[in-house]
Amino acid sequence: MTKIKILVVDDEESLTRMLKLNLEDTGQFEVRTENEGANTLTSALEFKPDLILLDIMMPDMIGSKIAEKILKDKELRDTNIIFLTALISKQEAERNEGKIAGRSFVAKPINIDELIEFIERELGNT
Repeated sequence: MTKIKILVVDDEESLTRMLKLNLEDTGQFEVRTENEGANTLTSALEFKPDLILLDIMMPDMIGSKIAEKILKDKELRDTNIIFLTALISKQEAERNEGKIAGRSFVAKPINIDELIEFIERELGNT
């Protein structure tokens, strides 16, 4: 079985480490992490993820700008992106059906079971 490749981008190393461990523990995912927004495009080009979990508020580069660069790259433009944010509550996320300006997002703090369900739904695996 081919594992789903996920790149987790967040400046909080403890969060990226926790997500990597929990997602890989399912046996469904291969996960790489990136803690510097400026390095995301290079990491994505090397790893070729199926999905990128991307923090909106990065200290060196805002998530929407990172997403813009990814979507402009001919090798990555079809990559699914799910934004991670602490700026919107879980209740607001539910009211907006997990979308910000047409893009999927997950509110922090993250429940790993809900995140896996969200990933599967986003990739059309449910």
